[in-house]
Parts: sequence; structure tokens; C-alpha cells
Amino acid sequence: MTGAIRDVPPSLDGSGPDPFLLRLRRAVAGMERMTRNCRRGVARPHPVDRVVPLVVTEVRPEAADVVSLRLEDPDGRALPAWHPGAHLDVRLPSGRTRQYSLCGPVAERGHYRIAVRRIPGGAGSAEVHQLRTGVRISAKGPRNAFPHAGERRVLFVAGGIGITPILPMVRSAAARGDDWRLVHTGRDRASMPFVDEVSELDPDRVWIRPDTEFGIPTSGAELLDRAPRGAAVYACGPTPVITGIRLALPDSPARALHWERFSAPPIADGRAFTVELARSGRTVEVPADRTALQAIAEVLPEVAYSCRQGFCGTCHARLLDGEVRRRGRAGGEEVAICVDRAEGTLVLDL
Repeated sequence: MTGAIRDVPPSLDGSGPDPFLLRLRRAVAGMERMTRNCRRGVARPHPVDRVVPLVVTEVRPEAADVVSLRLEDPDGRALPAWHPGAHLDVRLPSGRTRQYSLCGPVAERGHYRIAVRRIPGGAGSAEVHQLRTGVRISAKGPRNAFPHAGERRVLFVAGGIGITPILPMVRSAAARGDDWRLVHTGRDRASMPFVDEVSELDPDRVWIRPDTEFGIPTSGAELLDRAPRGAAVYACGPTPVITGIRLALPDSPARALHWERFSAPPIADGRAFTVELARSGRTVEVPADRTALQAIAEVLPEVAYSCRQGFCGTCHARLLDGEVRRRGRAGGEEVAICVDRAEGTLVLDL
């Protein structure tokens, strides 16, 4: 820090480093530190080819438009082990595949628990809400794209349904005796799943923060004010919550941020391009502010997808011609249509 201060020009009165430039330098340094730590902490999910047969043994309402499912092996066998942050690639009776975080007890091998919010217009979530006990489904996994690295000082932040991957992390931290805090936020208590369960963990360490009870949505600075000094932050929620935390991190007590969001990342620098669908004979125009997946789904509603963030591989399509601007994990002759873009025209085997 001393070297950084010496590099800042003096203030106009000559009394020391210019305070504005000093704050700016510290903010930039903090953002760089945050980026390094986040990249270091992010683990790419390993492909899991294991298919786990499951049967729904309980459907339970957890909040407005949120249900949880208890899933067991049809023959009563122990289910594959998992770690906090893991999810399942659930294959529904219709054939749709969606990703849902495991949110039950990690040590429990007799069942899995997932929770799903019904999204307006979301065919997958609507189908989950129609499932009943006795229905058989299957899943790939568990696999983990949001692992908890086990830091001993941690702030957990959950926005709405974002509590699902966070809850097992909190239980793990509490069992180890870590210095942890949890902020669970949302529009109102009725929309926030597992509020009672979360509140029972440790009332002194848990803050339930509904917008309606404070008159305003929370800010990143307000969330991070709860962080233990030098803590790592694990956050899952909507884009405004994640963005607010990222911007406020350099001036907070925390030192690093790991995050997951349940929606597709915003398109910041998109350009329009064209996709030709070779098998169906259709041509689709992709606007600058939309993904190829969104545009293709309007003419091919059955197109498969899951994570919408470029890593699961469900939406990969074979590239027949064109130049790809890659943003996902696809490579070679494949395109991740949920995030990859193009200059000009792509021809896909769809």
C-alpha cells in the first residue's frame, strides 16, 4: 500500500496524496484483486456422464411460486455424493433438461432436494410445478460449477431462489465453526424460499432482508457491510444483486467474490448476425441484444438448452460454416448457441 500511495500525485495544498485519486487507485486495485481471486476460485464443471434414475417422493410449497422436490432412487439405493454448490442436470418427462441446485443436507445419501421457482413463460419450471409424487425422472450429475473453497471467514448472499446453492454452503461453514454471515434478500418474505429454515441456523449471523420491509432494494454496499474482515463472498441471485456486490467490493471488508446467477448474462457488446439452420431450412436474424438461442427458439421451440451461460453443453450445435465469436466452452466444430456470437452468418446443423 505504501508504494501505491507514493505513486498518487499530491493534493493541491501539498498536504499529502490527492484524496480523490487515492480512493480511485484503491478502487482499481481492489477490482483487480477481486478479478484475480474470482478467477482463481472458479472451477469449470467436469463432464458427468452418469445418469441417475430418480422418483419424486414429495412436492412441497416453499414460497410464492416456489416448490421443492424430494428425489430418491426408485430402488432405495444410496445416491451419489455431492458437495455444496453442486447441481443436477434434470431430465423432465417431456425430454427438457434443466439445471437445479441441490439444497438439502450434504450428508444425506437417501434423497436429494431441489427447489424451483416458476418463471413466467418458462416451460421447464412450469413442468416441474406440475410433477407429482411417484413420477420418475432422471438426472446427470451431481456436478459442481460453483464450489465452496472452504475459506474460514465468509459472507454468503442469497437473492430469492439463489438461496438454493448457498444453503448447503452455510450449513457446511456452521458445522466447521467458521466465521460466517448470511444475508437472504428478496422482494418480500412470501417470495423468499426457506426463510424459516435459514432463520433457525443462527439468528445472530443471519439477516433476512426483504425489500418491502425496508422500502427500497438493497445495495451492494449494504450487503457487504455484514462481511467479516478479509472474508470471501459467495453470492447467488439476480444480475442487479451480483453487479451491486461487484462494484462495492473494493471499499468493503471482504477480499474476494465468487458468484453464480440463475439467469443468462446480459449482452454488453452484441452485434446482429444471421444463423442459417441447415436441417430445418430456416434463416434466423439474431438482434444485437439477444442470443442465438433466444432467436432460434422462436422457430424451433424444441431446441435443447439448460444453463444459458455457456458451460453445460446442452445447447451445443454442430458448426457447418461461419466464423464464431466464442464466449462459452464449445470448441472445434460446435457452437454454444446460448452465448456464442458471430460476424456475419453462421450455418448450423439444426
